[in-house]
Amino acid sequence: MKKNDTFQLQITDLGTGGEGIGKQEGMTFFVKGALPGDLIEAGVTKLKKTYGYARIVRILEPSEDRVEPICPVAGKCGGCQIMQMDYRAQLRFKERKVAQDLIRIGGFSPELVAKVMQPIIGMEEPYHFRNKAQYPIQEDEQGNPIAGFYALRSHRVVESDRCYLGVDVNEEILAIVKDYMRANKVSAYDETTGKGLLRHVLIRVGFSSKEVMVCLIINGSTLPAASDLIARLQQVEGMTSISVNSNTRRDNVIMGNVTKTLWGSDYITDSIGGVQFQIQPRSFYQVNPVQTEKLYGKALEYANLTGQETVWDLYCGIGTISLFLAQKAKTVYGVEIVPEAIEDAKRNAALNGMDNAHFYVGKAEEVLPEYYEQGSIHGEKIAAADEKLKAPDVIVVDPPRKGCDEKCLSTMVQMAPKRIVYVSCDPATLARDLKFLCAEGYELQEVTPVDQFGHSLHIENAVLLTRR
Repeated sequence: MKKNDTFQLQITDLGTGGEGIGKQEGMTFFVKGALPGDLIEAGVTKLKKTYGYARIVRILEPSEDRVEPICPVAGKCGGCQIMQMDYRAQLRFKERKVAQDLIRIGGFSPELVAKVMQPIIGMEEPYHFRNKAQYPIQEDEQGNPIAGFYALRSHRVVESDRCYLGVDVNEEILAIVKDYMRANKVSAYDETTGKGLLRHVLIRVGFSSKEVMVCLIINGSTLPAASDLIARLQQVEGMTSISVNSNTRRDNVIMGNVTKTLWGSDYITDSIGGVQFQIQPRSFYQVNPVQTEKLYGKALEYANLTGQETVWDLYCGIGTISLFLAQKAKTVYGVEIVPEAIEDAKRNAALNGMDNAHFYVGKAEEVLPEYYEQGSIHGEKIAAADEKLKAPDVIVVDPPRKGCDEKCLSTMVQMAPKRIVYVSCDPATLARDLKFLCAEGYELQEVTPVDQFGHSLHIENAVLLTRR
């Protein structure tokens, strides 16, 4: 077999990148866009010793889970890897992925995994659920501005003003921004040359408040004819905040450090489960508020609070889980490495009148051991640093994709809370960390997957562990 050869291939599984997997002549082939159950005519694109890559020449027999994607650029843009899969099948695949990682990486028995796994919490309507969109801006061959999303593993923009995962107002705002660019001869940023002004358009929408925020990320410090853009955007229903963010670096980081409000408020407000949050352009805030309420509701259920508990919330962000817990806990301590997020968290606590939530800047793997060993954070003693706090009732962790640092996990074990609630966005690192905790005296009680990102491979989980 060589490059460009064609052959029949039965697809039997999905890979971590959403590619279909099949075997032929002892080799494993990865095929973008193929689904388990597809019988395809495959064309070889690359060969290694034991595996290869192929493309779909044609589908001979489609999988029973195959559907026609609603989006015309599905498969071209890098956002939706499995939109060609029926949504119910997506949920089954994600459930299976979580279970397999718990068994393969976590070392848990299939019997235990079957016992602790709860049904996945899916979306009633897996479209138009994102409250945030970041559109890169480039120019086409004629010099006209285009917006869309990066193709998979590239920085080439696939033009698409309408994303079926986002809200309808995004399309209206992009049309206004592009008209403004043409009218005022505002150039799009070119990554190759480092020239051009407008890099990205960030849009946030409060699902409960209906407030709208637009932030233009620019390769400079000022926006020409800003008053024209403001006048145009003011016509958008719900417009609350218009700002520019300056980013002159030549790297892949979207936003710079300086944001200036051009019109309206510095933030929009939204609420999840009765808790209000002020959201600025650079704030971290879960992009699917409907499913986030279900995820955090499950975390609150697992925490089993009566009003007398002390809780530590590690990797707390802007305090979303912390404030959920503070409604039912005696005291909540939140830790987060991003200073701006902690400022947001403190502001959100005040906004909700919650004086029992306290927030600290720092790495969880550094702050927690310091507090446990010395009763202080960054050398400053906490007035209430007594044995009750050093042995909290509940620790909640919601780490980034890489999972928890082992030093952080070790300190959690030393602090010996009755319950640990682990919220995870990566089943593999979740399984690894659960293996550590269960080897150190904790017992896995329940795992509930929650689908936050339909049509992608991402899956969130809420997990309850109790001390033996």
